[in-house]
Amino acid sequence: MQKPIQPLPLFDARYRTPFFMVTALFFLWALPNNLNDVLIRQFMKSFQISRLQAGLVQSAFYLGYFCISMPAAFVLRRYGYRIGLVSGLLLYALGCLLFWPAAEVNRYSFFLAALFVIASGLAFLETGAGSFIAQLGEPETSERRLNLAQAFNPPGTIAGALIGTVFIFSGIEPTATQAQAMKAAGQYTAYLHRETLRVITPYLVLSAVVFLFAMALLRVRFPPRASPDRPLAADEHGTLGSLLRIPHFVWAVAAQFFYVGAQVGTWSFLIQYVQEYTHQPEKIAGYFLSGTLLLFAVGRFVSTFLMQFISPNVLMGSYALANVVLLAVSITLPGWLGLWTLMSTSFFMSLMYPTIFALGLKRLGPKTTLGASVIVMAIIGGAVITPAVGWAAGRTSMATAYLVPLLCYLVVAYFAFIGSRARSVHNQG
Repeated sequence: MQKPIQPLPLFDARYRTPFFMVTALFFLWALPNNLNDVLIRQFMKSFQISRLQAGLVQSAFYLGYFCISMPAAFVLRRYGYRIGLVSGLLLYALGCLLFWPAAEVNRYSFFLAALFVIASGLAFLETGAGSFIAQLGEPETSERRLNLAQAFNPPGTIAGALIGTVFIFSGIEPTATQAQAMKAAGQYTAYLHRETLRVITPYLVLSAVVFLFAMALLRVRFPPRASPDRPLAADEHGTLGSLLRIPHFVWAVAAQFFYVGAQVGTWSFLIQYVQEYTHQPEKIAGYFLSGTLLLFAVGRFVSTFLMQFISPNVLMGSYALANVVLLAVSITLPGWLGLWTLMSTSFFMSLMYPTIFALGLKRLGPKTTLGASVIVMAIIGGAVITPAVGWAAGRTSMATAYLVPLLCYLVVAYFAFIGSRARSVHNQG
């Protein structure tokens, strides 16, 4: 009698501790990502800047990813996952700490520099954690494994938005008349500086938490191939040129660029959409942001379950087309209906980052870590697309500006249905 086929294990049980510790990083790096959405609104108020200028928050942040992802890959390959990930955590903690002097001197450019340092640390984390989780088991289960790990990312996004809403937003929004009165009394500059100082405490606490986690991770035993005494460089090689000759990988980079741009562009201006079309105060708008991030979290768990029955690329392509329809409603019917459809896009974007990542790394073999770093570099889409959304909002309207992420999802759909077909790369590069 033929024995029933046993399902493949999701990950190598021998390395349960590093798996869960690295999975926890997905929560930690989500916090500053969505604190940025609150910072955009806060800095528009405290520094009296435009939407386009406020969009530089995301530009500085994702520029850090772009500049440091490749060096992070070389550190990971030379010294192993543990040293690379701890290095990333220390940079992350340092960037958060720099918010204190930036707030004291009250310089917007200093905040942008601190955000660059934070993102530099996150580049180590996303490059290392993504490739580590992808390889810690059978290739056939890599999409499910990454989606499970990434399921801990949405709680971090929700926590980041809530922390910002509760501890950074003061809820004090003077009308034009009140602002004029405060200026006449010589109180307005002090009020703006107090608003800037509100960012200090959340970021100092986050810095301490991240530093302590780095010290704990330093004591964890990683698989031998990822340890400093047997660095990844011993068995992982390949060049960027050879990677760029792999069609499904190149399409994954493009899809990640446009997906991250769509996600960041959507969330960065959701608070402004709420205030402009439903006339709610900033704190209520912040809670709507938390609500859409909750849908993102639910979508991640639902998608991980559905992947047992539906091919990951088909599921992602269907989700991308769903978002095209939802954004079309948000653009043409701004108001409460448009807000609900805009928020709903988070459910369908939930599986895209890890699935694009896993599909792009398929069959890369010894080029996996370098490939992971390039896909992480594609996060620069958040730096390019977000100001584009802000520019479009200034030229047209906040609703019409969401045409930019709508177009991005068409690229993701193409990758899902056509561009993601992996080919063997053993004879390339």
